[in-house]
Amino acid sequence: MTEAWLIEIVKAIGKMFMNPLLYWMFLLLFLAGYKRIKQERMDFGFKVFDVFTEWKRTWVLSLVSGIVLSLLIIGTGVVFFYETMLLLCIIAILLSFTLKFTMLSAGYTIGITYLLLIFLPFLLENQSYVATDLFSQTNFTGLSLLLGLFLVIEAILLRTIKRNASLPSVIIGNRGLPIGQHRIKRLGFIPFFALVPAGMITPFAPFWPYFSIGETSYSLIVVPFIIGVDYLIRGSLPRLAAARLAKMTAYLAVVVLLIAIGSIFVSWLSLAAVLVAIIGKEWIRYDHKVKDRQGLAYFHPLNEGLKVLSVIPGSPADRLEILVGETISKVNGKKVNSADAFYLALRESGATFKLDILDDANEVRFLQSALYEGDHYELGLVFITEPYRRK
Repeated sequence: MTEAWLIEIVKAIGKMFMNPLLYWMFLLLFLAGYKRIKQERMDFGFKVFDVFTEWKRTWVLSLVSGIVLSLLIIGTGVVFFYETMLLLCIIAILLSFTLKFTMLSAGYTIGITYLLLIFLPFLLENQSYVATDLFSQTNFTGLSLLLGLFLVIEAILLRTIKRNASLPSVIIGNRGLPIGQHRIKRLGFIPFFALVPAGMITPFAPFWPYFSIGETSYSLIVVPFIIGVDYLIRGSLPRLAAARLAKMTAYLAVVVLLIAIGSIFVSWLSLAAVLVAIIGKEWIRYDHKVKDRQGLAYFHPLNEGLKVLSVIPGSPADRLEILVGETISKVNGKKVNSADAFYLALRESGATFKLDILDDANEVRFLQSALYEGDHYELGLVFITEPYRRK
């Protein structure tokens, strides 16, 4: 039996490289990053983040999530059909064509796949090009459970976004002045093992697999699944907005999981879980948009000081741990209220500089460091300025 499992594991990993979603993910990341960098150059005149930033700092979460998810699926014996997993990957690819990761939430990818699988058997009856029984069998309870689990991962992904990791841009506000905004945008790649019918694996206990539909032998596949988050933020610190969104997503995940577990005993509850997930995701997006637009933009020009819109990774400002949302009030004792004034004061400082910084509590902290050859001319700090494309 051990040999059969090892053979199926190796075959599953090999099959993963035949899945088009794996290669589309890298192309998607490149296209999204290229589009963002182009926008950064139009806003600031230079690149702020690297092309694959949307994927960075997600690897540990992805690896741990994939392992835990695989253990849960295989341990409880949730059997899916290969056609179901293939359709899920196709839906994920189609929903990502806009390069906006909002639709890559499991609430949409798995939710839409579930709804399609309800109607596809009836639609296929009226054509002769595709086998009419292609989607005749589906583990709907397994899909709803998978949906709930991926919503939990999505909540964790939002919660792990660092303060300086959100993506900045500049727009012209209603009063004709430039204001800053941030985008929380991440893509997680979570490969997980799934059981499918027909293979070398046979049941090792009377209760396993629990979620089966009449099969007697099984094989493994690795599904290279992707999830995405994408929220625009103007009215607060991105880190605080991300924490609030993570909390709401976690609540939704718990509700969906409880309903999905109930579908083990009452099958139609799996549909209820999917509908709750889709409606819940739409509500979270709407609620966030409304609350984010209620007040003034958080990143707006100040009469005194310069609010930090972003920090370029690897720059002196990054090494000095200057945070997004803090305010630079003085450079070497001179008050600054524009990017030009900041640059001039920094240039006159010689080999060292001293900054007065107001933190979130409006308390002053002092930073002093040396300037090195090759350092960014503004220390890697990004301020709210007139968009570069309009200069």
